[in-house]
Amino acid sequence: MTYHRNDPRKALFVHSAQIESYHYPAENPFRPERAGMTRGILASLGLLSPEDMLSPTPATEAELQAFHTPRYLQTLRRAERGDLDVEGLHMGLGSAECPVFIGMYDYAALACGGTLAGARAILDGRASVAFNPSGGYHHARPERAAGFCYLNDVVLACQLLAGAGKRVLFLDIDVHHDDGVQEAFYRRPDVLTMSFHETGRTLFPGTGSEDEIGEGPGAGYCVNVPLPPGTRDEEYLKAFRAVGAPILSAFDPDVIVFEVGMDTLAGDPLAHLDLTNHAPAEVAGIVMGMGKSVLAVGGGGYHPRNTARGWALIWTILSGQGAEDASCCGLGGVMLESTEWLGGLRDRALPHARPDEGLRRGIEETVEKVKANVFRYHGL
Repeated sequence: MTYHRNDPRKALFVHSAQIESYHYPAENPFRPERAGMTRGILASLGLLSPEDMLSPTPATEAELQAFHTPRYLQTLRRAERGDLDVEGLHMGLGSAECPVFIGMYDYAALACGGTLAGARAILDGRASVAFNPSGGYHHARPERAAGFCYLNDVVLACQLLAGAGKRVLFLDIDVHHDDGVQEAFYRRPDVLTMSFHETGRTLFPGTGSEDEIGEGPGAGYCVNVPLPPGTRDEEYLKAFRAVGAPILSAFDPDVIVFEVGMDTLAGDPLAHLDLTNHAPAEVAGIVMGMGKSVLAVGGGGYHPRNTARGWALIWTILSGQGAEDASCCGLGGVMLESTEWLGGLRDRALPHARPDEGLRRGIEETVEKVKANVFRYHGL
């Protein structure tokens, strides 16, 4: 499914030179530089113009307090100045995954500001699609950092959109389960959370089973599709078409908030799925085919070059420029670990000796369990 420049939906790429100045410590696998790499690839291909850009400002403390507590925000600021106490340690700061570093608070606030700016652009009609590759911090809690995430831009944006009367569906295809976002909306029917992720039996954060479906008024509005290590494009897309597409249609959201983590790609050092970027691109095509407003955020991806190429490909779909414009089938992609644009943005197909029948049956069983758990809440 492809989209072209005559698509009337205006898309904005949320980014600024300021956000490219921040860096996690060298020993940490999270690389904020991926967003700048994505911008560079798109600019070199002529796929990003100045009028496509939206430059964000940092989220204010008042905006952040819509989800995070004043005590936590104060602790973040103190820790950044070198004052990390026991309370801060209990909040997840100073760990290997959430280290304390100069610029920590400012970067997180700017990333949140970017996602909020995209949400406001959708609400006020300046755009119907916005993409903040520096967003997607879905693990952060009101008073806890986790999984490289200090502040939860996704929750803040979903709250803003829902508070404006919008029906919101959060679709997360990052390889890690969206535990922080799920927890925030677990008892609410106005924000549906749906996550396709590697099973928690083999990957952080260890949550996201088929039985986690929401509680009280939110029952049925939390959808989890855990996938086994080794899942490939064909099995992944079959599961998405069986669960994701029907839920999208039945829930009929006003806005789709879409986390497109690229840590599902083969060769990612922190996960175990075996996808090419054709799979997230196909999901993006299905999302755009809904004709809804879309607020996309980046998320994970720990092979920076492959992540940047994947996000560049996603932008071509979100912005209506046509995925075929970036599909040259020469070199490049997860097979050769190359980001050279002459190879195109799409990955080469990964060779597989034979179908894994055990894996396929396991995914089919998961899909049937999800259907049994949640479809009845949506008339499916």
